[in-house]
Amino acid sequence: MAQKPLRVLACGDVEGKFDVLFNRVQAIQKKSGNFDLLLCVGNFFGSTSDAEWEEYKTGVKKAPIQTYVLGANNQETVKYFQDADGCELAENITYLGRKGIFTGSSGLQIVYLSGTECLHEPVPGYSFHIKDVSFLRTMLCSTSQFKGVDILLTSPWPKYVGNFGNSSGEVDTKKCGSALISTLATSLKPRYHFAALEKTYYERLPYRNHIVLQENAQHATRFIALANVGNPEKKKYLYAFSIVPMKLMDAAELVKQPPDVTENPYRKSGQEAPIGKQTPAFEEESACQFFFDLNEKQGRKRPSTGRDSKSSPHPKQPRKPPQPPGPCWFCLASPEVEKHLVVNIGTHCYLALAKGGLSDDHVLILPIGHYQSVVELSAEVVEEVEKYKATLRRFFKSRGKRCILFERNYKSHHLQLQVIPVPLSCCATDDIKDAFITQAQEQQIELLEIPEHSDIKQIAQPGAAYFYVELDTGEKLFHRIKKNFPLQFGREVLASEAILNIPDRSDWRQCQMSKEDEETLARRFRKDFEPFDFTLDD
Repeated sequence: MAQKPLRVLACGDVEGKFDVLFNRVQAIQKKSGNFDLLLCVGNFFGSTSDAEWEEYKTGVKKAPIQTYVLGANNQETVKYFQDADGCELAENITYLGRKGIFTGSSGLQIVYLSGTECLHEPVPGYSFHIKDVSFLRTMLCSTSQFKGVDILLTSPWPKYVGNFGNSSGEVDTKKCGSALISTLATSLKPRYHFAALEKTYYERLPYRNHIVLQENAQHATRFIALANVGNPEKKKYLYAFSIVPMKLMDAAELVKQPPDVTENPYRKSGQEAPIGKQTPAFEEESACQFFFDLNEKQGRKRPSTGRDSKSSPHPKQPRKPPQPPGPCWFCLASPEVEKHLVVNIGTHCYLALAKGGLSDDHVLILPIGHYQSVVELSAEVVEEVEKYKATLRRFFKSRGKRCILFERNYKSHHLQLQVIPVPLSCCATDDIKDAFITQAQEQQIELLEIPEHSDIKQIAQPGAAYFYVELDTGEKLFHRIKKNFPLQFGREVLASEAILNIPDRSDWRQCQMSKEDEETLARRFRKDFEPFDFTLDD
């Protein structure tokens, strides 16, 4: 009989807002059923009045779920944590302690480390030291049977956690966070690692705990940073998940790799950073990543767009875009470009109406130079592509439409990022997402959902064939093309009855019009788009 998963909630800085937190938990449980426990990282107590806490401490109010919290991160709140080994603070609210391992009756193993990093002695009551990290590593990793832990709880972020991963927003993970926690996470290999203190939400792409083709496969780690409770920006401070304890899982199931898994952010060239030393600054160039195709030969790296190699005595020249092997219909300097369809030109990219578009305002974002796919774009081109995407979203929103983007890097020579507006009255975003997934299943296409802030460059190698669609919510669906792929798939889904209900327009060749009509549409688009045109800004 399969082990029933535990249902767990994790929370960021509570900062004394106990009623806000527990009322939210009650609402979630009423809607979704009971959870087994709540884990709180960051500052549980705040600088607010103790009146609210007294109601929980004296039993007037009670936490609706068994709650486990970390200790103080500043001198002001040390007074609430009298026993360094942990204790009950109120009914259903337990302080785990300064450091240690909590193993539930289910077998779930939670490692915790309270406080902020301190590199000198004596260590304040709200900090941890290298000796605390060494203690946890020795206690857990000394046996050959050790495979990792289920959950790691720390208040600070681990330093460098953003390396090789999706953007961490405003938090610079090369400067922010604790290098000691990075070392601890590398050694303990938690399946989930929760942290807080930065007042923002960041769910990093899962990362692997083994070196591909050199070590046996191991489970992946998911790092999640949570915002503060009741924050006015409504950033996510509660995270719900289900988990079967590692010791009860089938080994093959445990080590299955998520499709969007990345390299370990704390390693350089596959080596673990030595404890007690600051991890050296990572070079901007990403390590070789294998993601979907694990049969790729190891050692192949992407062309560097970062700093120069230390072994090279001469600075590198800026990499020029590759030249097309022959005439290209989309290089702006090419005589083959139908320039009457061009509606806006930036520094690195331009907009053009699609020939035989699904609608009169179906546009393409194209690089001015010759690039085959998004994966191969240089940093400055990517930046302008993102600017065009954001501008088009605003433009279409003002006209009562949402825009769907897709790219097919298969049997094409020049990047064409298709932007198709869909009237808001037509259908909801979820309906569009369902239509793509349903049609993909019918055609035996594996369409994977990837995290909202992920970068396609993290998932596809240069030269790899793929299809991806980006919804107006930022959600992305991705397919790695291995054999044949229907060239009109993106258009067919959007033209279907479920979305635009114009199935006869799924093939662009059936939608072509005269040059005069195309010029009329282009003039109209330029005029309508002008108030949103960022290229006119000084």
